[in-house]
Amino acid sequence: MKTAIIIFSDPKSGSEEALGRVFNAMAAAYDYQQNGEEVTIQFQGAGSRWIEELGKPDHPANGLFDAVKDNIRGVSCGCADVFGATEEVENAGFDLIKDNPVPGTAGVAGLRSLVNDGYTVLTF
Repeated sequence: MKTAIIIFSDPKSGSEEALGRVFNAMAAAYDYQQNGEEVTIQFQGAGSRWIEELGKPDHPANGLFDAVKDNIRGVSCGCADVFGATEEVENAGFDLIKDNPVPGTAGVAGLRSLVNDGYTVLTF
């Protein structure tokens, strides 16, 4: 089984729901990882802003972020551009994904390739 977890929630919303969604996304990835199943994480939309937040040592989900970091496929390039997260993503060393050449963008992370590669896609 292969699972792709896509994170859309926005840390700037300031809501407990946004934190709950990213935490549960990473907890699901951790569960798959710990059970030897293939899992990948992709940040898209306003979710591209999470990289900076989760990388802070005092963030409540930092430990979980560190535990699943190796499973992060990357961040949607066009989304990071739109939501002002490109520099933070690059500084953190994550890939900017642009396999879907959406007009007017540098390209965004696609879902089609994940589905075609046999991944079940979960969104948070």
